Amino acid sequence: MKVDIRDYDYGPHPSQRIRLFLPSGRYLTVVVVIHGGYWRSIYGMELAEPLGYDLTRYGVAAAVIEYRRVGEGGGWPTTLADVSRAVDSLAGPGQQAAEGRLSLDRVAAVGHSAGGHLAAWLAHRGSLRSGTAGSVAPGETHVPIVGAVAQAGLLDLVGASVERLGNGAVTALMEGEARSMPQRYHHASPIAHVGDGARVVCVHGDADDTVPLSQSERYVEAAVRAGDPASLIVLPRTGHFELIDVRHPAWDVCRSQVLRMV
Repeated sequence: MKVDIRDYDYGPHPSQRIRLFLPSGRYLTVVVVIHGGYWRSIYGMELAEPLGYDLTRYGVAAAVIEYRRVGEGGGWPTTLADVSRAVDSLAGPGQQAAEGRLSLDRVAAVGHSAGGHLAAWLAHRGSLRSGTAGSVAPGETHVPIVGAVAQAGLLDLVGASVERLGNGAVTALMEGEARSMPQRYHHASPIAHVGDGARVVCVHGDADDTVPLSQSERYVEAAVRAGDPASLIVLPRTGHFELIDVRHPAWDVCRSQVLRMV
């Protein structure tokens, strides 16, 4: 199958870029793919590119996002602003790169680990306070996310900070601890925005020793209690990285869930 790969920039920084994987056909629905790596600059979009390529086999376009990470100018609020700007850019330079073939009325997101945090956060964009990073400004181009699949996502940043997951990665991202900046953590943490109707499916392995299953469990419990259409799929005998291995059944589960959204 022929896949057309096109890159474009959504900002002046070298990491503000998107790689589009385009199958043949017109009116392509779109899945945004966000890599993990605890938001650190040593990890990049190469982690997500195999997923993007694989998704094209099912007739959808995949937009693999790169963004500024900790160590290269990312962090609070830059990383959040970048991913929201990247999604909105699909309606401008993204559509141009795809020669007008993108159907942007049903865009879903899938992200792994730290990317799972960003994917779920994007699904909650509509509830962000006006004027804050990633919020939808009246009159500006906005591409809504209809749903997200969080693959072993970090969805409770306060808990993740307290537990020092990733050797303090959350504190580095947020540039401080939760107790000293509660409003900042409230803005950035998906669990703080449940009740707005966001559709999030959490997929997590029960043998994950990088991001504990409790991150997904706490989020889904809070979301369901608040009335959101959230769900949790626990994969037995599955660790952290199987979810982004396109040869592994764990990715089959993630892919099927995100394709249901588009």
